[in-house]
Amino acid sequence: MEGRDDVKSEEILMPGFRFHPTDEELVSFYLKKKIQQKPISIELIRQLDIYKFDPWDLPKLANTGGETEWYFYCPRDRKYRNSARPNRVTAAGFWKATGTDRPIYSSKGTRCVGLKKSLVFYKGRAARGIKTDWMMHEFRLPSLADPSLPKRPIDKTIPLNVRISIHIL
Repeated sequence: MEGRDDVKSEEILMPGFRFHPTDEELVSFYLKKKIQQKPISIELIRQLDIYKFDPWDLPKLANTGGETEWYFYCPRDRKYRNSARPNRVTAAGFWKATGTDRPIYSSKGTRCVGLKKSLVFYKGRAARGIKTDWMMHEFRLPSLADPSLPKRPIDKTIPLNVRISIHIL
């Protein structure tokens, strides 16, 4: 039995492996496959409700990443039942969006394949929170009805009810 556990740990720890996908790869390959429920041979990105944890607890929960980046799939939770407003509150604080969603274009630059949002973690509650050095990028697929999208063609094969996003800490 111990021999089998040793083999599994050797398979997971791949010397020299670096996981540094581009924004386009994160959205067009990893996120799209996750939403389409198509398996990837190695689970590089763990699914986790990151808002149930404070940012300093997340690195030890990640499947991949290094000293400064950790990747997670996270279902998008709503603050209110009938609202599109996301709930980004943790036990010790909250994640606040900075700026607007930035489009991610295909490598050919002809179509928007996803959107990227930057968030900063604040300790405490809204209006009195203290800004920290923790930053996160949220990646999501575009919605056909999204008014923030540029007027360029998007991939119509992506489902409209996407509620999973990739987060990099």
